[in-house]
Amino acid sequence: MKKRQVVVKQRKSSYTTTSSSSNIRYVECQKNHAANIGGYAVDGCREFMASGGDDALTCAACGCHRNFHRREVETEVVCEYSPPT
Repeated sequence: MKKRQVVVKQRKSSYTTTSSSSNIRYVECQKNHAANIGGYAVDGCREFMASGGDDALTCAACGCHRNFHRREVETEVVCEYSPPT
């Protein structure tokens, strides 16, 4: 198996300025608690709340890891154009 390295070059233009920001939220828990008996049941936790201390990736409400919570990404891209003078 060969590994490939991809290099992406971007040309900076003095005419366009682009900035983007993204907010990531972890919402309802989707862990299937009844998977071992062939069913489907979730615990009803509506939003990830980090537990304090050393284990910040564990939800304080349901005790599950953050990966079980649905990830919601809000991205905002702002593009400004100034014509050449």
